[in-house]
Amino acid sequence: MINQLILQIDRLSKAVGHAFAWSIIVLTFGTTYEVFVRYALRDPTSWAFDMSYIMYGGLFLMAGAYTLSRNGHVRGDVFYRLWPSRVQAVIELVLYVIFFFPGVLALMIAGWDYGVESMRIREVSVNSPVGVPIWQLKMLIPFAGFFLTLQGIAEVLRCIVCLQTGDWPPRLHDVEELEAALLKEHGTEGAAK
Repeated sequence: MINQLILQIDRLSKAVGHAFAWSIIVLTFGTTYEVFVRYALRDPTSWAFDMSYIMYGGLFLMAGAYTLSRNGHVRGDVFYRLWPSRVQAVIELVLYVIFFFPGVLALMIAGWDYGVESMRIREVSVNSPVGVPIWQLKMLIPFAGFFLTLQGIAEVLRCIVCLQTGDWPPRLHDVEELEAALLKEHGTEGAAK
């Protein structure tokens, strides 16, 4: 039951992360177009900078839960990976309660006020004469916090399952770190965990 809930939250994080990954395509084509018209036609656009930070900002915000679901955030695991699974689970559980949830709650509360005010005044970018709307990006902040909270709940449940069973519950996999792939290739998978 708990494992199914964890996997459902992982699937939601995956869907949101993959949906916002399309921002990379828009960002790539927009930047390519800007470079072409700037250098080949000597007629730069007035919207390229705004488009790039809106696309990248949206991707960065909304991919956080996906990255967390894949255990992909940067951590100093020099010692962590050498500890037994239950010790890892205790450390993670404590850190989620003390740091993660208060930080994400603050992100949601402050982000909501920030986004709503931006939407209320229909805020536009001051970086270009075009006046590209940016309130949509600011409204993503509380939603990113919401998805991070959901994924944080899944991670806490993972810690609880690990404390009960001694093993980490499985994660969804759609990409693999190069280090893990190389370790598998050389038959040393256990060292990566």
